[in-house]
Amino acid sequence: MVYKFRVILDAEEDIFRDIAILEEDTLEDLHNAIFNSFGFDGSEVASFYTCDDTWNQEDEIPLFDTGDVPGEMRTMNDYPLSSILDKENTKIIYVYDFISMWTFLVELAAVEDEQVGVTYPETLYSHGEMPADAIEKSFEADDMHDDIYGEFEDDLDEDDLDMFEGDDSFEDYGFEENWN
Repeated sequence: MVYKFRVILDAEEDIFRDIAILEEDTLEDLHNAIFNSFGFDGSEVASFYTCDDTWNQEDEIPLFDTGDVPGEMRTMNDYPLSSILDKENTKIIYVYDFISMWTFLVELAAVEDEQVGVTYPETLYSHGEMPADAIEKSFEADDMHDDIYGEFEDDLDEDDLDMFEGDDSFEDYGFEENWN
């Protein structure tokens, strides 16, 4: 079977590629097809992220094993597409180049029979030109906006700490002596 994906650049303009790839190919094969179809040179690190139906990021699947114990972490090459994506689980996030943070929304659009004489992976359709730079990501929490303390603000300042001066109800355990 052939998986047909729409790969959309997370940008203000509509920039996407439709890619056909065999279901037994790996996430690494899809990674190669994506960076080739968008014109990257493939020299940067990348990861896929599983996600839910509303694109909320879940588990990372890296290109290279970055774990503390070699071989312990599974990489893109360990995952055939059919083990991650199917008709019920159609979405995955792809991030290329962790400095620029090129982010793509990858969605399985169709599962079809393989066509004789076609070489896969194949870019079926290309729409839009890649911008010179990735859009700048904002990692600001929704409910903290301009308040750097957010919900943790206790409304105490230096003057409020004077309430402890002269209070002999605290026992001195002599911790200063133990910090040699």
